[in-house]
Amino acid sequence: MIRVLLADDHGVIRDGLGRLIGALDGIELVGVASDGAEALEQTLKVEPDVVLMDLEMPVMDGIEATRRILAERPSTAVLVLTSFSDRPRIVGALEAGACGYLLKDVEAEQVAEGIRAAARGESPLDPRAARTILTARSAPDPLAALSAREREVLELLVEGLPNKLIARRLEISEKTVKSHLTSIFRALDVTDRTQAALWAERHGLGRSS
Repeated sequence: MIRVLLADDHGVIRDGLGRLIGALDGIELVGVASDGAEALEQTLKVEPDVVLMDLEMPVMDGIEATRRILAERPSTAVLVLTSFSDRPRIVGALEAGACGYLLKDVEAEQVAEGIRAAARGESPLDPRAARTILTARSAPDPLAALSAREREVLELLVEGLPNKLIARRLEISEKTVKSHLTSIFRALDVTDRTQAALWAERHGLGRSS
């Protein structure tokens, strides 16, 4: 019997996936969690074989929860099931130790097979996520597409400075800062400041770099 813990902050999705998992032969739902911290706590308590992990959750996100779960209990397989197929999240989850990455619009049987594959020690990966990773590997370094000034803006963003202070530090207008940020987001394939900062930190970019 494969013991599964489900972590998702949306009650409707938890209920639906819970019913799905409960109806599968050879698979048992042993716990649910509504955020990453609870997922960690429940994993240590019920010791599941597989954690079905969402990424965008309050308190602690799925990537950090994955990292901590595997540090505490490496025998557990963490299988990501999320709505997001962007490169930073996919790479971040896999680097944290997730064994696989599925998207929530897959069919029920694909979720079931993903759970079974994860329990067997395999790495189920949605074809769209795989294409994103392969495209990233063949693509040039996004930082190479940034101008020296855009890189400075990104470094200050990592420090947590708002646009007004970035403008003051670089002696440019806030409008220019916003323009640089738009170019940065496009180059890094992210959608907001938080994702850009996480991407930069993950790739070792900071004021000391």
